[in-house]
Amino acid sequence: MLKIRLKRLGAKKSPSFRIIVINSTTKREGRPVEELGWYNPKTKEMKFNKESALDWISKGAQPTETVKYLIANCNDDGTLNYKKKEVVKLSKKAQAKKAAEEEARKAEEAAKAAEAAATEEAPAEEASAEETPEA
Repeated sequence: MLKIRLKRLGAKKSPSFRIIVINSTTKREGRPVEELGWYNPKTKEMKFNKESALDWISKGAQPTETVKYLIANCNDDGTLNYKKKEVVKLSKKAQAKKAAEEEARKAEEAAKAAEAAATEEAPAEEASAEETPEA
């Protein structure tokens, strides 16, 4: 049975992987049937031949979970579709200030919306009042 899996390269504590098609009984660093691309988890860079991988899957090759993830998040040009999450920890004071600003902004938007609705209704009432006496 063929597997699509990662072949580890790189120095100690700085891994880099090749995405390969290999026989399931062969060792991890063994000779691959085909190399599909490479992946660097530290920099989130990847170059991958997605069409070839999908072709091997249609022939019966089984991808590992990591390779399934890479195939699912691969762009058409073979690069990884990765967006880094920005995590910013705020102090309790800063969180309270941010919440207060958000509430003030929402209240201001609601007031503007109510004002706009009131100005839209007033001309409509005047126009209908002008049309009724003439008719």
